[in-house]
Amino acid sequence: MAAPSDAPSARTTPASERRDRVALALVVYAVLLAQTLVYPGVDLLTAEFGGSGVAGPTLFLAVEFAAFALFAGPWGTLSDRLGERRRLVALAAGGGAAGYLALAAVAGGGSSFLVALLLRGIQGAMTVGALSLAISALADRSGGNGRNMGVAGIAIGLGTASGAPLGGQLFEIGATVPLYAAAGLLGIAAAGSLTIPDRPAVPTGSAGGTADATGDADGDDGSHDGHGGLAALLAGVRDRRELTIPYAFAFADRLVAGFFALVGTLYFREAFGLGPGATGLLLAAFFAPFALLQYPFGLLSDRIGRVIPIGAGSAVFGLAVIAVGFAPSVPAVAATMVVVGVLGALMAPATLALVVDLAGDDGRGAAVAGFNAAGSLGFLAGSLVGGAVAAEFGFTAAFVVAGGSEFLLAVAALPALVRLGRRSGRTAVFSGD
Repeated sequence: MAAPSDAPSARTTPASERRDRVALALVVYAVLLAQTLVYPGVDLLTAEFGGSGVAGPTLFLAVEFAAFALFAGPWGTLSDRLGERRRLVALAAGGGAAGYLALAAVAGGGSSFLVALLLRGIQGAMTVGALSLAISALADRSGGNGRNMGVAGIAIGLGTASGAPLGGQLFEIGATVPLYAAAGLLGIAAAGSLTIPDRPAVPTGSAGGTADATGDADGDDGSHDGHGGLAALLAGVRDRRELTIPYAFAFADRLVAGFFALVGTLYFREAFGLGPGATGLLLAAFFAPFALLQYPFGLLSDRIGRVIPIGAGSAVFGLAVIAVGFAPSVPAVAATMVVVGVLGALMAPATLALVVDLAGDDGRGAAVAGFNAAGSLGFLAGSLVGGAVAAEFGFTAAFVVAGGSEFLLAVAALPALVRLGRRSGRTAVFSGD
């Protein structure tokens, strides 16, 4: 990553690093909180734009995550080329805030659903920049990739955990209230990001270039080829094929998240007669442990490696997701969702830390963007496939497909994951030491 013109002194202290982590975590938290406010009542919101049935909420969610997949790469590549994060985070967060305000302005005003989808796509293209680059800035910090990605994970988890119940309560006030709240949160994130100094990675090679994981003397990892979006993702995978492993798990994990955001929400509303507020609380049964346990599990992955949390955690996670669809009552669903949240917290920071392990000093922005792009495609698939299966075969079949996909991926990818660990010189270990 090239040094920015206003780069801070290379001398940092543990206290300054802690402050930076907390500040960046708050930015990530604000972005995820804004994003998840709309989930508990997404069907009510899309009705304001003229969308109806399962198709309206499905398209509304899908458009945002299609934009996430397409624009995560350009943001990451631009950030790596310019050598800075904070001003790009501010720009992206400010653009996302404007997108939410535009959506609120056209709601209920007779505009077509297509106009709302266009604005949703623009809002998603900006929001992913704020999220992806704030996580990349955390990855720039010292202290271990598991620790830093655990901080990112707990911010993501807390944002989604509080967004679900808070969004449900805001929907009780009005269908567009969550949009205004999301705009305010992103505005705060934009302002806050400008107070956080960039900490470019210190090259590990010679003074004339960075020796990255592929052995390129100049630090070029192939991800800075001028392409964006999915092209950047594919270029990064081409030059670091090991990234396909954590990207595949990111896809499957976010497929389940997309499934719960749409199908899970509709299922809880229809099967148990819950309103938006109660639905948000039920979603929080997953997101609360998912948030609170990511930091300690991230530290654990620094000690024991990435393979066990990712491989074993994903397999059991898939089975737990299936169990949610068979739980007979709201208390049973809530208890099963807690289990899903614990397992998700075990996997998430280890998967993202593995991406950073493999990225090299010069390619973190693009590699994390690729992770977010893969995850966004998974979220998109979870919404579309889950909605289609639920509409055609029922909710139980949809839960089996979502959870079964995660389980089968874990089983199929485990040999490659173990080989990747052995290649590091210690069986199944990628530590942050």
